[in-house]
Amino acid sequence: MSQRQLHLNLFIYPGGHHEAGWRYKGSDPQRVLDIGYYQDLARKAEAAKFDALFLADGPALADNIRYASRFRLEPLTTITALAAATGRIGLIATASTTYSEPYNLARLFASVDHISGGRVGWNIVTTGAAQAAQNFGLDAHPVHADRYGRAHEFLEVVTKLWDSWQDEALVIDPDSGIFADDARIHPIDHAGPHFRVRGPLNIPRSPQGRPVYVQAGSSEDGRHFAALHAEAIFTAHQTLASAQEFYADIKARARGVGRDPDHIKVLPGISPYIGSTTAEAQALHDEFNALTQPAYSLDVLKRMTGLDLTGHDLDAPFPRHLVAPDPDRAEASRFKLVLDIVDREKPTIRQLLHRIAGARGHWVSVGTPEKIADDIQTWFENGAADGFNVMPPWLHGGFDAFVEHVLPILRRRGLFRDEYRGRTLRDHFGLPRPGSLYDHAERRSA
Repeated sequence: MSQRQLHLNLFIYPGGHHEAGWRYKGSDPQRVLDIGYYQDLARKAEAAKFDALFLADGPALADNIRYASRFRLEPLTTITALAAATGRIGLIATASTTYSEPYNLARLFASVDHISGGRVGWNIVTTGAAQAAQNFGLDAHPVHADRYGRAHEFLEVVTKLWDSWQDEALVIDPDSGIFADDARIHPIDHAGPHFRVRGPLNIPRSPQGRPVYVQAGSSEDGRHFAALHAEAIFTAHQTLASAQEFYADIKARARGVGRDPDHIKVLPGISPYIGSTTAEAQALHDEFNALTQPAYSLDVLKRMTGLDLTGHDLDAPFPRHLVAPDPDRAEASRFKLVLDIVDREKPTIRQLLHRIAGARGHWVSVGTPEKIADDIQTWFENGAADGFNVMPPWLHGGFDAFVEHVLPILRRRGLFRDEYRGRTLRDHFGLPRPGSLYDHAERRSA
């Protein structure tokens, strides 16, 4: 068996990852507010020995709710319910550093990490949706660089709070009458440009020390942030070459700041369309694209590129010359990804809409189970990925097909586990359990 093995997360998007997935005959959109729907998926993914479930989020209602399932249950609440329904699989929830406060968020994540026995990860986002600002009393959405500046300090504060209890602080000794060693519980006394937080946190350290830091985004600011902080990275790439460049860059940046590159897991998204033959898989993909609604697809494209093509001939070439320069948008990884597709493939507008419809710019792999497994193995063994966020086009059926037909091939090739070898998300990802920042201070003073 190969020493190095894949890491696989199930990325749960309520109606599936194709924008028309909720319309597909095998989908079950009436259950997107039913926690049993997600608990069933969680149990399936755990039975398949997936590393984790991944839940995205955004603190605003998307503008295009008319045409698609664009709302979702709040992820921290959801993973608490999923923790109660499972025992081993990791649980990754998204939360914004732009529209949250460090103390409250640290407490919420620490609580769920305890509830789950150390299976939680935090997908750290700065929020790209401009309409969120007015939900939080702001007139305008902060610019890209300012959001990342706040994010760096936010993470510094949260880390201090999660570390403010050393492991030995909780004593619970009835004979001596000592419940906690308060000498090992530390105020953090943080004062910075964005936050003033005294601490300590009002809950002890969790079984895995602190939640796993997950990050999504491939802009320059995002790469710098990931190299400094991330332990797993969710990223979008359309080609092997693009994924290899990102992978090598992230590992080099991590090495450059003194981190072990093996302690950052790069996990691109993959949305598989699986058929018993190539023709059957392509027919499935075409069936999904036939369900798309141009008004919705054009709105998605507008949000990615800033270009409104309403009224244009969809079968005409994409008008690349109309994309206006925008310094803030130019830093967005999805903007760059769409323009790369246009420059590389010279698609019509309709062809581009279908490319985006499959998984919002993530890699769509269409073919037999062997072909999907070959694609995964090629990226994994050629410096492009440590694993994948699996993004089924529809639920539950798209995930069932992957587990039934692709996973056995990966196992036969020695690329994926048969059983869990640990209990925490850090165990699954092969990440070390961090000590408290205050452990180092204690050793220095000893």
